[in-house]
Amino acid sequence: MFEFDQYLGFISFLTILTIGFWLMIFLLTFVIPYWLIGALREYLKYGRNKGTVEDTPTK
Repeated sequence: MFEFDQYLGFISFLTILTIGFWLMIFLLTFVIPYWLIGALREYLKYGRNKGTVEDTPTK
């Protein structure tokens, strides 16, 4: 019916699929929101003062 090599290939395929699934879930729920919120906070903190900071002369 099935050979042992096919069984190992199927198991490795399921392993890679499962790792990819959980990596996608982790990225979508933790990493990407953390990155976007941090970028937004940095923009709100420094982005508004960008014109005044660049206009001041340096010593």
